[in-house]
Amino acid sequence: MMTAIIQNFKNYLYQLGYCTKTQKSVSVLVQEFLEHQNITDISYIEQQELRSFFEYLPTRPLQRRSGALSEATIHRYIFALKVFFSWMERTEQINYNPISGMRFKQPKKNARQPLSTPEIQQLFMAATTLQQQAVLHLFYSCGLRRGEGEDLNIADIHFKDQLLYVRAGKGNKRRVIPLTKKVAEDLEQYYLQDRCGHLMQVKDVEAFMLNNRGTRMKAYNFMKLLQQLTCKASLPKEISLHHLRHSIATHLLQGGMAVEYVKDFLGHSCLVTTHIYAKPRPSDVQLL
Repeated sequence: MMTAIIQNFKNYLYQLGYCTKTQKSVSVLVQEFLEHQNITDISYIEQQELRSFFEYLPTRPLQRRSGALSEATIHRYIFALKVFFSWMERTEQINYNPISGMRFKQPKKNARQPLSTPEIQQLFMAATTLQQQAVLHLFYSCGLRRGEGEDLNIADIHFKDQLLYVRAGKGNKRRVIPLTKKVAEDLEQYYLQDRCGHLMQVKDVEAFMLNNRGTRMKAYNFMKLLQQLTCKASLPKEISLHHLRHSIATHLLQGGMAVEYVKDFLGHSCLVTTHIYAKPRPSDVQLL
């Protein structure tokens, strides 16, 4: 019964326009709650069961590394369960929404600062392989989100036309990203020399970025590569893929691009997000 409920919930998320990755991640978080609390009857869930689960989350170990869940991750559980119980209430599967009267502490806002142009140049200078250059171009030069980089396929890049297509970005939105001549050439060189000449057996023939095992590169593959570059370039270790996206947004604004165009480039839904996302600061701008 729980399996059917989760599948119906995923269908609801699809109807709302959430991308496939979000449909899956939100459903997984809800399923974890149901399994951890041993819930077999969804018709009535008490607030105490939710409180018990949220008390457990700060102690829940991470799956891929040591440490505990961050505030932002815990907030994603809260969001997922709010959407889930709202759906259950609207479809009259429950008479009482147990999370509706609960109050939660907001996670601390990330005071992420964009990299300066010299810092970006240091990263590109540290990139000695075609794969490293391609990753920097995807997340900086193209401003892709982490999930968009993971989902990128060979067919999504038109080298001669200098265009990159994001088929299903955040909110399931599609956009086209123009490439500079250098970016298009560097991505094509990676494709022709590295991607097509992959030494391992290719297990994902559609994926543009491959890891050493011949499968589609995931977020942790990208992050591992970026950490190697930041170390080599003597930059702070906490630089993330999102720092690169944040940086290109800021540099485009500093370079004189209208905020409306930056909004479309990033795939934002509204200008307010773009203004918050990329606050210009004085620097010498030279896009790569």
